[in-house]
Amino acid sequence: MKIALMNEFSQAAKNPVILNELKNATEKHGHTVFNVGMDGDNDHRLTYVHLGIIGAILLNSKAIDFVIAGCGTGQGALMALNAFPGVNCGYCLDPTDAYLFAQVNNGNALALAFAKGFGWGAELNARYMFEKAFEGEKGLGYPPERRESQNANVVILNDMKKAASKPFIEMLKSIDQDLLKQAIDGKRFQECFFKNSKDTQLTDYIKGLLK
Repeated sequence: MKIALMNEFSQAAKNPVILNELKNATEKHGHTVFNVGMDGDNDHRLTYVHLGIIGAILLNSKAIDFVIAGCGTGQGALMALNAFPGVNCGYCLDPTDAYLFAQVNNGNALALAFAKGFGWGAELNARYMFEKAFEGEKGLGYPPERRESQNANVVILNDMKKAASKPFIEMLKSIDQDLLKQAIDGKRFQECFFKNSKDTQLTDYIKGLLK
């Protein structure tokens, strides 16, 4: 599994801590982590709105399988990611949230709070959240006897979101183009996207924006 981590500007300083815990929890299972957001206060500036855009591009192009995003409360990243088709983002504050999201909702993104409640032992909480999010099989249901109906609801939600949305590239063309270009201008995002994208039409569109 390819996992993208993205921090926005207000929580950029916490990126090394989160990246370290994410790698320690996932790479031993054969997953690959791409650090595509900000990794310091002076890095390419991104807000949680930008995170929603680049997260959606990475997921819809299948360059990435899962996104870990974060802002101060996690709520902004949650809303920005869920604004797009092909993204099912959950809100995670503790390991139980991560486990239940993996088993019940089986989505492809998590939004974490990197300021609210981020105090003593925060790196341990992050580590345990990542372990519960990525260890073992997903979509097993909780409690187990609810698995069939829960998995059916995941499919229904995905179909409903697709029906209620424009085609993805059309959505990108409809949003503020300066905002879009700022979002995709980061070097690490571009490296991850162009190396791993499986959608040639979307790849060509992003290339055209960067000319």
